Amino acid sequence: MKKYGLIGYPLTHSFSKKYFSDKFDREGTTDCRYDLYEIPSIQDLPEIISSQEGLIGLNVTIPYKEQVIPFLDNLEPACKAIGAVNCIKLTEKGLIGYNTDYYGFKTSLTNWLGQEKLQALVLGTGGASKAVCQALKDLEIPYLKVSRNPDASTKNTISYKDIMASPDLLQEYPLIINSTPLGTYPNTSAMPDLPVDQLTANNWYYDLVYNPTETAMMKAAAKMGAKTKNGIEMLHLQAEAAWDIWNK
Repeated sequence: MKKYGLIGYPLTHSFSKKYFSDKFDREGTTDCRYDLYEIPSIQDLPEIISSQEGLIGLNVTIPYKEQVIPFLDNLEPACKAIGAVNCIKLTEKGLIGYNTDYYGFKTSLTNWLGQEKLQALVLGTGGASKAVCQALKDLEIPYLKVSRNPDASTKNTISYKDIMASPDLLQEYPLIINSTPLGTYPNTSAMPDLPVDQLTANNWYYDLVYNPTETAMMKAAAKMGAKTKNGIEMLHLQAEAAWDIWNK
């Protein structure tokens, strides 16, 4: 039996097991299974690796996309530039890290924006944010990162308080990308600390959250006329990219 899975903590929000189980059923694949490995510490990863016979690949989610890197034997070149991993392939040469979030987000955003070239605000500075920022850089889309507590030495980063003090930023940077878990099930009422009443029909709000399919922030943005998109397409794209990596 070929085994695949997801590491993270917690995993109550994850659609990955259902996605791959449905994929196996749909394609008549009977020799594969996909499991969730909810580990409270990244230090538990070696035990997962050693105890799961037939394990070929793992997805990595919050909060381990950066913490997992020291446990890997190599990173594919693009992954080194991003500084975060969401896909691991087990090989004879060791554990190899990849980032399919980058491909999934870049493709999904391009599908949505078409020819639009909008300056962006990227909410969050974690592992998902790194993939998002690399994709924006490669698409030549200027951006600012938004952090609750930005480090004074960090370039290109502002605080939510800065936006509250200068709400015009929402029109100067009309594309808003939420790379944080805010709004994810079960804490579905949580929202980024933005001046929602300053959003207009000129804004585009992309939420990497996919459970629920419409977050509280997406609903609030839509009421102001903004265009909204969730992370389901990105999830599907990055999952298929991971599958290709594991089986090439």
